[in-house]
Amino acid sequence: MTKLRPGPGSGNALDGQMFLKMARTSPRPVSRLENAQPPERRKRTAGLAPVSPDPPKAARARRKFLKVFPDGFEDEAYLDWERGYKQAAHEKWQAAFSKRAFEKLIEEGKFEEIAATATRIESHTNLLFSFEKMALRDAVRSPAGAKSFAVALYAFLHGADPLDARFSDWVEAIGGPPRRKTRVLTWPLATVFGFLAQPETHFFLKPTVTREAARRYGMEFPYAPRPSWPLYKGILDFVGQVRSNIADLRPRDMIDMQSFLWVQGSDEYPD
Repeated sequence: MTKLRPGPGSGNALDGQMFLKMARTSPRPVSRLENAQPPERRKRTAGLAPVSPDPPKAARARRKFLKVFPDGFEDEAYLDWERGYKQAAHEKWQAAFSKRAFEKLIEEGKFEEIAATATRIESHTNLLFSFEKMALRDAVRSPAGAKSFAVALYAFLHGADPLDARFSDWVEAIGGPPRRKTRVLTWPLATVFGFLAQPETHFFLKPTVTREAARRYGMEFPYAPRPSWPLYKGILDFVGQVRSNIADLRPRDMIDMQSFLWVQGSDEYPD
């Protein structure tokens, strides 16, 4: 069974209240990297240089999207096939996990409830592969696993640290040693909950499709199978460049951007 790395304390309500107090007062509430990664290394890997798109390929990507969805991001088929279920999952997340509601659950030590609700919301989408869904369920099945997941997810979404530190800590929290054939630390698992919770900020990465979309768009970004902040920052920069290129189509958020790039790189939408 794959386990998330255990968080501090024994998992009761007092532990949750102590964690929130730390999150409000400490510059690094749940960081495990402060001593392991010197400041000069953090500065050196802060981001990746953006690469300009190839104009003909960028124009071809736009034409392909509009060929499939002539009314762009307002197309009825687009809303039905691509945006609708992702938006519905986001709305369910907002209903269950407003910042205050999430904070209250942490304060009360309801870590297993947090893990169960989060995995249930995700399960109603087709974003993760079945092996990732099973690995996640396995990882949060124990009280310690549920607590680690809940505490790390709250810190990632609502912590006081800069985004680079929060993403790095989140990756470390879900990157416990795999057992048997299960594996929690994949790009989709590292990015799906940020995407569902905060699609104005976070992008959901399916590596194969996104890299193919970038290639067809005339852009490249370095890639490694292990999630990391420098690579995630490079992906966000790439998506930001694409978004600026199609600003006239009025993409609302990362749901629209992930869908636009999915159309470019997925076999579901052949040229």
